[in-house]
Amino acid sequence: MRIVVTGSLAFDYIMDFPGYFKDHLLMEKQHILSVSFLVDSMKRLRGGVAGNVAYTLALLGERPLMVGTVGQDFGEYRAWLEHQGIDTSGLVEIANEFTASCFINTDRANNQIVAFYPGAMNHDHKLSLAELGLTSEDLVLISPTTPEAIESYAVECQQLGIPYIFDPGKQSPRLSADHIRTGLSGARVFVGNDYEFGMMARMLEISEDELIASVPLTVVTRGEAGSLIYVDGKLAASIPTAPVRDVVDPTGAGDAYLAGLALGIAHDLPIEVTGRVAALAAAYAIEERGCQAHTYARDAFAERYREAFGMELPAGAMAAMAVA
Repeated sequence: MRIVVTGSLAFDYIMDFPGYFKDHLLMEKQHILSVSFLVDSMKRLRGGVAGNVAYTLALLGERPLMVGTVGQDFGEYRAWLEHQGIDTSGLVEIANEFTASCFINTDRANNQIVAFYPGAMNHDHKLSLAELGLTSEDLVLISPTTPEAIESYAVECQQLGIPYIFDPGKQSPRLSADHIRTGLSGARVFVGNDYEFGMMARMLEISEDELIASVPLTVVTRGEAGSLIYVDGKLAASIPTAPVRDVVDPTGAGDAYLAGLALGIAHDLPIEVTGRVAALAAAYAIEERGCQAHTYARDAFAERYREAFGMELPAGAMAAMAVA
């Protein structure tokens, strides 16, 4: 069994502006807006949903296979992923192109100005899963990338009989109703937050209950309120959040949750256990700055699972987390 991770790979450029954007914006002059912000600091962090998910899967003992397109500047990132035990053989470098990049400038009031350059990610739809030798025993995770690639991966999984998790995430607004229908039509698992579910239901002109019931297993994340897991449209488990020791950076928590969910689905763990493993994986990510800075050993994860939920991590979950 292999877990195949598709989706975005990117560098995140994090900048801090020591003032307030509002003090430098003249709304009466917005038709000729021209402004520059001198920042105090800038960090380049490894990111992208696929990269973040694969990293946490590696922490959980998996050796996921990544599929995607990257730029000429990806060498250090690839080496980092391989050092974590991740299979990068499915990543294709696009000549004379840069890896997708997200530029985030934050002021003192936590307002943000963001620019995202897709770069090499624009070529994701040219890749094929058919050449990977996947079978019905494997699991593909379809996470945010270009709409064309999301649709292409879903169609290939359906044609090849490969189970997949459909999580369009923050790309949901860019998907057409047809894209969403294609993704849902063969998905084994459908994942999204409560806002995304509302938005997609409206786009499809159906109720949220109908959307939830359209896939055998549906997971709705609700931030601090935890998550809900539905089986055939009926609520099967309400998963609490795991206590967070120190909220440092919530960015990437959803990606870590998705990794824990994929682990449980791939190893047929009980739904309640799968959800709690995912919730705890997310808690670890929140406690560090950057989406790939948290770390833990299997025994430490099991101990914290006991502390967080008042129960032992089942033997089956411990076995799933054995180093591949």
